[in-house]
Amino acid sequence: MRRKEREVKERAAIEKILRACKVCRLAMNGEDGVPYVVPLNFGYTWNEEQPVFYLHSAQSGRKLDLLGKDARVCFEMDCGYVLEGEADDACTYTNRYASVIGTGRCELVTSDEEKEAGLRCLMQHVAGDQDWKFDPHWMGKTAVLRVRTEQLTAKRH
Repeated sequence: MRRKEREVKERAAIEKILRACKVCRLAMNGEDGVPYVVPLNFGYTWNEEQPVFYLHSAQSGRKLDLLGKDARVCFEMDCGYVLEGEADDACTYTNRYASVIGTGRCELVTSDEEKEAGLRCLMQHVAGDQDWKFDPHWMGKTAVLRVRTEQLTAKRH
């Protein structure tokens, strides 16, 4: 990261940013070297020093086709935008925000237990801590993806 004074390194501070973020932009290698990015709801847990993200998807489509060929991904989340500036002086304006950017590997979750745990994680993140129930009919039609973080940076501006 170029602006080291903006870097966030403490796990508690990174978790605070993640809690405030509601959308994960997942980028993958597309056809002919053209990147493909999709916005997704997400949930997360921590595995040792890095977060593990859970995302949901239809069971078929371009995203799963691309991930089946190359599991390497980049992800980005941001939150807390505040526009600051002085009157009509455009050059003084900036956005204050926080962000998390990282890389990892995205895999399809195959066990029913982890699939439900991943969806529970996602629901708790986007809608709050409840005793979520999952209809087996819809569980059978839903794919759950796991991103194991390999590298992550966070910053506040």
